[in-house]
Amino acid sequence: MVRSVSPSPTPSSPAGSTTVAPVPDVVESARPLKIRDPFYDNAKFIAIVLVVAGHAIEELRDVPGARAVYLFLYMFHMPVFIIVAGYFSRGFPSSSDKVRKLITQLVVPFVVFQLAYMALARLVGDRDIHITLLDPYFLVWFLLALFAWRLSTPVWHRLRWPLGIAAGISVLAGMQDLPGVLETGRVLSLLPFFVLGLNLRAEHFELLRRSMVRVLAAGVLAGGLAVSFVAAPRMSLEWAYWRRSNDYLGVDDLTGTAMRVGMLVAATVLSAAFLAVVPRTRRWFTGLGMATLYVYLLHGIVVKLATYLGWYDHWFLHTNAGVLAVAAAGVALALLLSTGVVRRATRWAVEPRLSWAFHPHGSRSR
Repeated sequence: MVRSVSPSPTPSSPAGSTTVAPVPDVVESARPLKIRDPFYDNAKFIAIVLVVAGHAIEELRDVPGARAVYLFLYMFHMPVFIIVAGYFSRGFPSSSDKVRKLITQLVVPFVVFQLAYMALARLVGDRDIHITLLDPYFLVWFLLALFAWRLSTPVWHRLRWPLGIAAGISVLAGMQDLPGVLETGRVLSLLPFFVLGLNLRAEHFELLRRSMVRVLAAGVLAGGLAVSFVAAPRMSLEWAYWRRSNDYLGVDDLTGTAMRVGMLVAATVLSAAFLAVVPRTRRWFTGLGMATLYVYLLHGIVVKLATYLGWYDHWFLHTNAGVLAVAAAGVALALLLSTGVVRRATRWAVEPRLSWAFHPHGSRSR
């Protein structure tokens, strides 16, 4: 990929980058070329389209159908990204130039878009917001979380029961009133999905290719959507944000633990079902899967502008037809932000080069 959002190696190839890690498409010329598996790019593009559509209808949750679809999407779209990010982070401890990648792919974009979103809220939205880098605003929390998860990768490689420990940490996080600083609660709560990705192998994805599994997966997704219509009016959407304590959600720790475990299982099953129905062959949108970081960071500006400027106040949008129209607009926005024109114009913020800030390869600092 040409400075792509994330690599998509063949299932058997070593992985050393994340969903938002730009790396070259080919290795050194002395080695055989690696052919991209379109499955990963397909999965990333479809998932980012769902993310954009979900954010687009967020202000329309007073419509019962929109609230149910919103809950359904939030049950698995970010867990899918986190699982794939973990899968491509397996080689992080041994990957070359990892410090450079962490800074240019996560830290710098976090700072740029944190300041951009907060400035937009103050200047356009007239929000009383204190400018800070310690409290991630809107969707930039994912960059900070991924930074923390990738730093912890060597630990999970050394532990004997990493997934069980990560799940335990997630459950315990729900029992604590953790500070909002650095999105500690969400980072710890979603940790099991990253650790799950770290422990996946090519053969696990191969299981999802079976015809019977794909048929069952379609049924699981349809069932999940049906359950969302039943559950949405009866549960707080905060459960799907993974950031609040049991006490905040008004339940005791026993009930909260049961709910948290159920959410972990449901999100994992829905994520697996989603990956099972993703096309395995190259499609017209496959190449767009290399631009998911651009879509993720940029679409929020449009969504926030629409909110601040009162575009969602029109009565028609708060109907089923209006929700469908807004969701379709979200899909169109994702396609637009995936184009080469947009990527070239915003690469300075999303994928900064910053070669001047690092020692040349092979040099040693004093």
